[in-house]
Amino acid sequence: MDDDVQPMSDQSLPPIISAEQLTDRQDIVFCDVRWYLDRTPGRQKYNEGHIPGAIFVDLDEHLATLPRKSEGRHPMPAAASFAASMGALGISHDTAVVAYDDTGGMSAGRLVWMLRVVGHNAALLDGGLQAWPAQLDTFPTVREAVDHPIREWPQELFADADAAGLAGGTPDETLVDARSPDRFSGENEPVDPQAGHIPGATNLPFAANLAESGYFHSPEQLRARFETAGCVNGQATVMYCGSGVSACHNLLAFEHAGLGKARLYAGSWSQWSNSDDRPVATN
Repeated sequence: MDDDVQPMSDQSLPPIISAEQLTDRQDIVFCDVRWYLDRTPGRQKYNEGHIPGAIFVDLDEHLATLPRKSEGRHPMPAAASFAASMGALGISHDTAVVAYDDTGGMSAGRLVWMLRVVGHNAALLDGGLQAWPAQLDTFPTVREAVDHPIREWPQELFADADAAGLAGGTPDETLVDARSPDRFSGENEPVDPQAGHIPGATNLPFAANLAESGYFHSPEQLRARFETAGCVNGQATVMYCGSGVSACHNLLAFEHAGLGKARLYAGSWSQWSNSDDRPVATN
């Protein structure tokens, strides 16, 4: 976080935003998107304390469809389903959204990325809930449902399993795995049927987008990180993770670094590892 950050002078939101930049914004709807791999209920954490006025967004209910071995643990919902979920939550096309969690943006990044790729004004709160400077609230907020017309997913920003595999084996493309090093190397696999990674992938754990303070590194530092891994302007980049959630953290960091937009392999390792005919690498 930059101590010299000034409030935003216009209404557009960058991919990553600080609490200080929101000082004069009265139009923001905060979305609490806490979700945990150990299945701790995110709504329980929301009820224990959240940013005043924030609504709770359930990753499994609102940001994914039912898990299937053939599609992964968090398949992308149909555009119509996502629009219906946003409308039911009280989010219209004109609603500016800032999402947060308490795990460095791991789950909240999914909502922000999904909104941004369909042209919605949305940002991830830098530092998450821990960065909020005021008192938290325990009273739940429910917004009145609104109309949220359907915007189709831009297919040029998605990659399927074949495209991800091709990116790993093509010199002019880069495939990035956002999982922790132990899962990438195959030393540990807590949830999926096989351990390892897609051949040709580079490991850039999403957590390393953050400094020890819990805030994102500067755009310049993020850019250097991605460029060192081969992600440069003009080089097609595909991002994946365990189930298409934490990869969105890398996608937002990539955009924040000024590198444009990369593609998401939404099925990610949870889809890839459920196929017996796809190769697995461990080195």
